[in-house]
Amino acid sequence: MGDGPTIRDAATVIAIRDRTTVPRVLMGQRGAQAVFMPMKFVFPGGAVDPGDAAIPLPPLAEPCATRLASNSPPDMAPALAAAAIREFWEETGLLLGTPGDWPDAPDDWRDFAATGHRPDPSGLSFIFRAVTPPGRPRRFDARFFLIEAETAIASDPDDFSAASDELSHLQWIPLSEIRRFDLPFITEIVLAEVAARLDNPGPPDSVPYFAQGEEDQLFKRLRG
Repeated sequence: MGDGPTIRDAATVIAIRDRTTVPRVLMGQRGAQAVFMPMKFVFPGGAVDPGDAAIPLPPLAEPCATRLASNSPPDMAPALAAAAIREFWEETGLLLGTPGDWPDAPDDWRDFAATGHRPDPSGLSFIFRAVTPPGRPRRFDARFFLIEAETAIASDPDDFSAASDELSHLQWIPLSEIRRFDLPFITEIVLAEVAARLDNPGPPDSVPYFAQGEEDQLFKRLRG
């Protein structure tokens, strides 16, 4: 990829609630000084950290696990799931976990463990993958996970008091109003995928995968 930035693996969480009535998704606004997508409204998420692969997790459900492993380094799926749970916790203060003691939690998971929970990926549904195009200050190979707020979030979905300052204006936005907000282009594409799945909450038949290099563009579907 020339002299551009290294492409980092990343995980993003799309939390949806009230699917059958007035569906809403959780988003927040990036700061004006952010290097990547300043001032844009985005889903919670971020890059995989080196320690994420070592986080003890129950096995991911199929076909999610197999599709995450496609076109990826070996054993990437658990690290992506851990990153999704960790970033969602850090940026929103909301828990994707089950009750349980975790006395040996790593330092960056201590606050999570102090709530009396262990991370739980069972609510994660892999629905989209996209690579940041060339020419951006940072590039990510992002996997997007959809969760059902009512069943996957183990805390009050309206309590953002434990959130970091990474995102401001955290709010549940109705899908019918979301295009009033300043969204990244890829977020609009992902939202169309979410809207298309409102009547079918199960795993998708296949997962769209968009990647653009310096000289070529790839679109394929991950079926597992």
